[in-house]
Amino acid sequence: MSNSTLQCDVAIVGGGIVGTSAALALRKLGKTVILLERDLCGSRSSGVNYGGVRRQGRSLIQLPLAQRAHAIWEKLSDLLGSACEYTRSGHLKIARSEADLASLIVYKEKSEPFGLGLKIYSGTQLREFYPWLSERVVGGSLCAEDGHANPRLVSPAFANAAIHAGAQIMERTQVIEISNSNGLFTLTTSTDQVIEAPILLNCAGAWASFVAEKFNEPVPMVSAHPTMAVTEPMPAFMSLSLGVEGGGIYARQAFRGNCVIGGSRGFALDELRARPSREAIQLVLARSVELLPQLKHASIIRTWSGTEGYLPDHEPVIGPSRTTPGLFHGFGFAGSGFQIGPAVGEVLAELATLGKTSTPIDGFSISRFPSVLSSITTTPGDLP
Repeated sequence: MSNSTLQCDVAIVGGGIVGTSAALALRKLGKTVILLERDLCGSRSSGVNYGGVRRQGRSLIQLPLAQRAHAIWEKLSDLLGSACEYTRSGHLKIARSEADLASLIVYKEKSEPFGLGLKIYSGTQLREFYPWLSERVVGGSLCAEDGHANPRLVSPAFANAAIHAGAQIMERTQVIEISNSNGLFTLTTSTDQVIEAPILLNCAGAWASFVAEKFNEPVPMVSAHPTMAVTEPMPAFMSLSLGVEGGGIYARQAFRGNCVIGGSRGFALDELRARPSREAIQLVLARSVELLPQLKHASIIRTWSGTEGYLPDHEPVIGPSRTTPGLFHGFGFAGSGFQIGPAVGEVLAELATLGKTSTPIDGFSISRFPSVLSSITTTPGDLP
């Protein structure tokens, strides 16, 4: 028998950037909120990612969300009481071949209606502006108002702001059972509490598919594990957040001089833990030095990985359940949810309170995956 039963307007499973920003947005809309997080808020993919706050390079259907998020990031300090090291440094996407440069030009043309303000430069022009770039760079696309932030700070800051606004956030609290009856969701936790709410937000990141399966909405989500590394502090030389057309690496220099670099894939140790392989680290370092010669003699002081959820089309699931009224999903961001996360949180809050949102999300419906009519069960260890 449980020690207590708590009731609220909206229950949220998952304390990453989407769940915590949704909690804050819901409180601003006057709803009572309980958020359940198995570990600590921001301790999973929202806190171990690269920290890129970029619109450039996103699919066109994500750009309305990205633009909404862009406005939220601009006011982050006022919203959260901390800027979380957010800076609009500019995001430069590098082309290593003429074909890559052509792709960047096409993207610029297609994205123009969204007002990203992209500018295309030749390799010679870029090296005049940024002499630290190697001769390997044949051109690039600059989004001057994109940037980066410290991912270790952002989700906890959203969580703290939500708490100050009146939300109840339960960390180190695993959901071990979820059910729905007569329009009411009941969540049983590892701390022997029961949460009851008419609305449930599934923001459980790479583990959100287990929640969806509870309501006959399986999705073909798989986990991937980024390889991340950080150097010793270095003299300031790189003012931009750097990406590469076609993938490979990404890099930025933090305020303290450390260079954060990433790319390639790590591997899972178990359901909750992951680490980069030696081969992946070596590949990331080789690719980094190829484009940024100043990193040639830098010492790596830490490497890490995490667990991110990927769907086949690399687009997230955002929106209402097709099987269960009152259930809303926000997951599967394929390693690119950090920038749009605050906008997704606001969208979920609008859906939960108004039944609609002002931001187009049709392309993210869970209905794009086949439904299953048979009953599906999960074990306690499956739920986040």
